[in-house]
Amino acid sequence: MRRLSAALSLVLCASPSFAAMQTKPVEWKIGDDSFSGVLVYDNVNAIKRPGLVMVPNWMGITDNAIQHAKDIAGDDYVVLVADVYGKNVRPKNKDEAKAAVGKAYGDATTLRKRINEAVAVLKAQDKTAPLDANRIGALGFCFGGSTVLELARTGANLAGIVSFHGGLKAHLPGNGVKVNTPVLVLNGAADKSVPNEDIVAFEKEMDEAGADWQLVNYSGARHCFAEIENANNAPEDNCRYDERASKRSFAAMRAFFAERFGAR
Repeated sequence: MRRLSAALSLVLCASPSFAAMQTKPVEWKIGDDSFSGVLVYDNVNAIKRPGLVMVPNWMGITDNAIQHAKDIAGDDYVVLVADVYGKNVRPKNKDEAKAAVGKAYGDATTLRKRINEAVAVLKAQDKTAPLDANRIGALGFCFGGSTVLELARTGANLAGIVSFHGGLKAHLPGNGVKVNTPVLVLNGAADKSVPNEDIVAFEKEMDEAGADWQLVNYSGARHCFAEIENANNAPEDNCRYDERASKRSFAAMRAFFAERFGAR
């Protein structure tokens, strides 16, 4: 009986229920600029799994962003919560976030270099994390959604890119660059920050770039619809969580990445 109990204890300790979600700081440099992100994954086993670069909303790397990364990672993905502002830029309020976003969009060439470098940084984690560096995707929320679309516009070759309620405007001219990565845009149909003319222009841009793209509009959903931390925003606020749209959008994201990573 004692031997059986000991064996049972070993089995239980090795089971997935005893796995722990890892959150590890990752730092890198681009020239003289320093960046600090967070690597998130479940150490349930050492099986290599796909990786996702996740760009947070305009507040940058916060506890909420890290929690979103944990929810997405599960035991399916290794997620890098990417820093595209710089190590010392951590907005404390909406005014500081607006200033950081304005600077990022004002120098879109630098923003594109930074998000491409974040992809390279994630791939380099395959030595210490259960990551398959040959299967990489990206996703982002709000500003982060806009940023990963800028990544697609560089001609990057990834498994797939998903934008949650991100802006659709290109911040640099296309100049004939082909969009090589399949793109899924998850948009709130009632988002005042994404007017219909932006949708029409985006669809035309993607067609001209030869993209494999999808755009899903969620009825009644506004900006920030997938971020539960915005559930208590004022009823008239354009940034507001929508439970129905959130559930549907995350299901769409998971189906998209399952298809894309399964195709590799």
